[in-house]
Amino acid sequence: MERRFILFLVLSFGVLFGYAWLMQRLHPPRPQQLAAQRKAPEEAGEQAPPEKKPAPQAAPAEKPSPPPQLEAPLPEEPEPPEEWLTLGSADPDTHKNPYRMLVTLTNRGAALARIELSSPRYCDIDRRYGYLGHLEVVPDEKEKGCRVRVVGPGTPAHEAGLKPGDIILQLDQRRITGPASLAEALQHTRPRQRVKLLISREGKQETLTVRLRRHPLEVIRPEGSDPLSLLLTLQQLDEARLGKKNADDENSSSQIAEEELAGVRLLRANWNLVEHGPGSARFSRRLPAQRLEIFKTYRLAEVPRDSAADADYPAYHLDVEIEIRNLSNAARTIAYRLDGPNGLPTEGKWYASKVSRNWGGAGLRDFVICFHGGSPGMIGAMAIADGKVPAPWPDKALRFIGVDAQYFSAVLLPRRSDPGEVWFDELQPIFHGEANPRQKNLINTSCRLTSLAAELPPEGLLRHRFTLFAGPKKPALLARQEYRLEELIYYGWPIFAVVAIPLTKILHALYAVTFNYGLAIILLTVLVRGLMFPLSRKQALGAQKMQELQPELRRLQEKYKNDVQARTKAQQELFRKHNYNPFSGCLVILIQLPVFIGLYRALMVDVELRDAPLLSHTIRWCSNLAAPDMLFDWSWFMPAFVSEGRGLFGLGPYFNILPVLTIILFLWQQKMFMPPPADDQAAMQQKIMQYMMIFMGLLFFKVASGLCIYFIASSLWGLAERQFLPKPAPPAQAPESRAQAKAKSRLK
Repeated sequence: MERRFILFLVLSFGVLFGYAWLMQRLHPPRPQQLAAQRKAPEEAGEQAPPEKKPAPQAAPAEKPSPPPQLEAPLPEEPEPPEEWLTLGSADPDTHKNPYRMLVTLTNRGAALARIELSSPRYCDIDRRYGYLGHLEVVPDEKEKGCRVRVVGPGTPAHEAGLKPGDIILQLDQRRITGPASLAEALQHTRPRQRVKLLISREGKQETLTVRLRRHPLEVIRPEGSDPLSLLLTLQQLDEARLGKKNADDENSSSQIAEEELAGVRLLRANWNLVEHGPGSARFSRRLPAQRLEIFKTYRLAEVPRDSAADADYPAYHLDVEIEIRNLSNAARTIAYRLDGPNGLPTEGKWYASKVSRNWGGAGLRDFVICFHGGSPGMIGAMAIADGKVPAPWPDKALRFIGVDAQYFSAVLLPRRSDPGEVWFDELQPIFHGEANPRQKNLINTSCRLTSLAAELPPEGLLRHRFTLFAGPKKPALLARQEYRLEELIYYGWPIFAVVAIPLTKILHALYAVTFNYGLAIILLTVLVRGLMFPLSRKQALGAQKMQELQPELRRLQEKYKNDVQARTKAQQELFRKHNYNPFSGCLVILIQLPVFIGLYRALMVDVELRDAPLLSHTIRWCSNLAAPDMLFDWSWFMPAFVSEGRGLFGLGPYFNILPVLTIILFLWQQKMFMPPPADDQAAMQQKIMQYMMIFMGLLFFKVASGLCIYFIASSLWGLAERQFLPKPAPPAQAPESRAQAKAKSRLK
């Protein structure tokens, strides 16, 4: 029996892994509808994609004039110094702050560096130390400190009076000599702590008192030496074009070097800051030799005063406008290349699990794309790292393109007067930096948009406008008319959504009463188990009846020792005689299974359950119900393969107590409720079940603490429920078998 069970397990796992490997080979991850339309639109019975055509001309097409290189170049302009600036505010008070985010920009490449959400509901769950504000400091050799280059409105540094140009010398008696020492000093602080900054301002030293806060969630942030977001360059200028990688190249989706056309410096040059206000900034860059001028404008959405209390007001976006002006006396052929957002959060990288839209699996930051009339397609981070992506897509009424994380997304939405207008020649996923072979799911995913070549007459202007949504995947927010991004929320197969969505709404309703999602989960457990009480009572009575029938079952086992068919028939007659169904105990489990799956999916998808504490954020334990409870850090003595959190034995850097309690209660319930084995085969099965529970504990160790709370509450309910049922009658003494009678006679 034991050998057969082990063989069954081995074959089951072999079939599952073999099927997953085969499906990944046969169907590499790609958006299904788009791939089918590109390969064989006629065979699929769909309309063929529209032919590529140039964007609308700024003037009637005409034969290009002689090469513009014959014209005298425009006079050179001095390059401005590097500059950092902000839009919006990080102030959490919605009545004083009309913005939902703080945006940091730099004139180096006119790039987007960082987006921080101002709502205290969306904080960083990995950084537990105090938040001063991202100051973009650089070392100051003269003062032996670090010079502040930007101070975001609404940050603790701004509220304390820190200004750009100040030099930080000390933080609570800790000497500050540069960015590294400032970061190290802050790691010894805590939110709500008051610290003293010794600064030098215009040669005079003074002390500022700062009250730190929790780190806000950064939807977009700089990541190491990777390029910043929304960098722009020219893809084509007349006959000159940037080279394209072969679609069959295995590294075609990796970071393409930041090459530019000869004489074109847009990616790393410092642009001119033309305009700057609290919610907008406009940059320009003139290319004298090419006789072109490029503008990039950012405008941050603002919340009207009468909508300040509406947490779902659609203000989680930037409007980005790109303009290319032809300053030549001849017509020019222009195409640009725009890289999308990158640097999305990788929070909970050792335990997080994101729902995948395809067989290729999901990373923590996946590429998403959607065209009008279609459903979103996703390419997982691991597939992008391996180069297993389809050829670039042509534009077919693009709705959005960008990067999707577990609870947040950053996507670009083209704003066209005609939704069917074609803007782009190619749309493709890319990633920045190097892909760690052991952590491919963490690559810095982004997207690249290459426009169609447009003919610009003298003084002609090419203008494209985008909306960059960068916020939480909250249904009420995504459903707004300004976004229409509801499909970014994905629970998996439709059967999972059917269970998870109503369950999520019930949890939200219970939270509105209790103001604590931990209590809401416990009340949900009571509600489910209370509704199932008649079934669970019947299950318990059936288990008691099974105990009473044990002597009869042993007698049948002895009587039909060598006739399995007759024994089975006799057992069935015995069960019918006593009105007992041996499968009645499975009904309660089958009914609870959808609740378990729905709650599991809700914790993986619903942003409201993210960062919801059981007790308080001030303690680490169970401060996020969508994550393991993290009782204490054991990484200092655990081997690396355990602390890294990868694989079956990768348990992570924290010891979690709730999964251990869950498994103990499971074993206790099994011991209390399981009837005594009727034969050796049943005894072996019960032992195997106990071993499987221990194996399940390894799989369960990194599960969300909210799910553990559900199982613990359900187990305690079951144990308490048993106390209100009648006690089982003592089993009758089974008649002696012939062997027992002979043994007794010999003793006499």
